Amino acid sequence: MTKHLDEARRILAANDRGGYTVPTDRLYPFQWNWDSAFVAMGFTTYDIDRAYRELERLIEGQWGDGIIPHIVFHQPSDTYFPGPGVWRTSHTVPTSGITQPPVFGMALRVVHDAAEQASIDNARTRTIALFEAALKWHRWWYAARDPDGTGLVALLHPWESGSDNSPAWDIALARVPTTTDTAVVRKDTGHVNADMRPRDEDYRRFVHLVDIYAACGWKPAKQWENAPFKIAEVQTTAILLKAGEDLEHLASVLGLDQACQELAAYNDRTRRALLAQWRPELSRFVSRDLISGADIAAPTQAGFIPLLALDLDPGMAGAAAAEMRLWSDGMKVGFPTTKPFVETFEPKRYWRGPSWAIINWLLIDGLARNGQADMAEALRTNTVDAIETEGFAEYFDPITGEGCGGLGFSWTAAAYLWLSGSMN
Repeated sequence: MTKHLDEARRILAANDRGGYTVPTDRLYPFQWNWDSAFVAMGFTTYDIDRAYRELERLIEGQWGDGIIPHIVFHQPSDTYFPGPGVWRTSHTVPTSGITQPPVFGMALRVVHDAAEQASIDNARTRTIALFEAALKWHRWWYAARDPDGTGLVALLHPWESGSDNSPAWDIALARVPTTTDTAVVRKDTGHVNADMRPRDEDYRRFVHLVDIYAACGWKPAKQWENAPFKIAEVQTTAILLKAGEDLEHLASVLGLDQACQELAAYNDRTRRALLAQWRPELSRFVSRDLISGADIAAPTQAGFIPLLALDLDPGMAGAAAAEMRLWSDGMKVGFPTTKPFVETFEPKRYWRGPSWAIINWLLIDGLARNGQADMAEALRTNTVDAIETEGFAEYFDPITGEGCGGLGFSWTAAAYLWLSGSMN
């Protein structure tokens, strides 16, 4: 195990670009939002100052309205599309115009707790500055992406889910035209086998959405009004709730009473809304297409991520765990991001089947929270074994165990540092 821990740290050092970490060289040459939150948690296992710095560099990209965009373009690079010129945002530090799941609040609690345990002198000051940025972002989520106050937050672009080409979007995304005002010049397939990446048709729709929102001037109300893709999504909402719980805890320990009450109100509303998305006939949670009004029944990992943020009754928790076991049966590496052997399952294509260490990390925490300790431990061991066998790949073919996508991947290294027990 020691050599793998050393290799994980070496990967994070190799992907360091000056206080922030790129996911992997060339394929993703900038700072990605939820990647950096996972990376910060990995850093806490051996370098708390660097963990703080990762989050501090990320909020350099925060906008005045509170959004923390999904990409911060600290330095130029020609190895990635779409770059700043396609996004056409006006932030001082170039950024994209959409966001990503708010793991930030979860990471901040982990970093702060580690700093307190290590008696780091300026921990409180650094935490409060980051807390204020996180709270501002949570306010943005509830204002911009839940204007009707339902408690579920919506995505206006598949990239915001982090699960870019998931089968969950197939029906909704099919309504988005493939025409674009922007020439689609893909760079990703020059770094990774095209069979492991989203299809060209997906990319044209992704860029069509970027064009629409850029034409809206990235104004949230105008985007909401004009969005042809609008999904109240359970994975992102669950992460928002878990991050909200962690921020509520930090507000309490830091004596920020007003913020604590504000977060508690958000969390209560979202907790109730998320529970209402449970479908007993599926033994999982479902997202909702806000344009058609229909449930999104596509079987993906998102249906189990709410375990991360909810305390389910034993019957619900047991049903979810049993369904997860069915999906994992016969798989070399869990947990598949699409139910195996359904029509949309592609074990090597990005978010249409492969297993991801960071998704497993979230599921492990959710299973443990809901009384499924044995299953959580089995998934943890399986994830660690996969990384030790195949290396720090972006993701893994669940059937064969093969490492796929980008290599030397930062969040896989961070997941290994966390899940391998190096905190103990």
